[in-house]
Amino acid sequence: MTTFVLVPGACCGGWSWKKLAPLLRAAGHEVYTPTLTGLGERHHLAHPAIDRTVHIADVVNMLAFDELQDVVLVGWSYGGLVITEVADRVPERVAQLIYLDATVPGDGQDLYDAWPEGVAWRAREQAEATAAGTPDYWPVPVDYIRAKVPEEADREWLLDKMVAHPFASFLQPTQLGNRTATRLPRAFIRCTLDRDPYEPEPAFLLRARSDSDWRYRELGANHMAPLTAPRETAELLLSLV
Repeated sequence: MTTFVLVPGACCGGWSWKKLAPLLRAAGHEVYTPTLTGLGERHHLAHPAIDRTVHIADVVNMLAFDELQDVVLVGWSYGGLVITEVADRVPERVAQLIYLDATVPGDGQDLYDAWPEGVAWRAREQAEATAAGTPDYWPVPVDYIRAKVPEEADREWLLDKMVAHPFASFLQPTQLGNRTATRLPRAFIRCTLDRDPYEPEPAFLLRARSDSDWRYRELGANHMAPLTAPRETAELLLSLV
């Protein structure tokens, strides 16, 4: 039996694994789906000062208080930043890291630093948020959800539950330094339907594809795979444990 800890992407919560988690449990595994502070059912705790230190503590404390060992940390999208630093803090509790179409930061990088053109992307998004009167929060990507989630019921469900995400957690530099964590097995699942052949690929993706220390897999789905392709996503996760 494997213990999965599924860390959600920006604007989402533990609820976003509703379709995927039961498939992993049905296969005989234990699954935890934490919601990060300020999001989902913990939205009442939201404030602009919430940074990634808080989100890392959310997961580290869950591992400690639930006495979890040998966990497979799965980070989806923004969740990749969180699991990277969780593993750095408590590598003794982690068996493997799986990045599900996620950002993989290097030491000292924030979310935007990890991506080509990230500085311009950051400036644009902060300007848009300021213009909308929410300078401290990244807004729910309504247009993206409407374009990428084909089922109307799923779209409405998502848009009803997603909330704005505190920018501070995107902008905080990653702090890594635990050599033990660097030896943990790692895998990357790339969702291919969102791929733009004309955009440069981030260094972390090139490394995941070429470095023998990583296992690289591709999934014929878009970035919303846990919701739009839950069975295929679950099968790929199960193949990696």
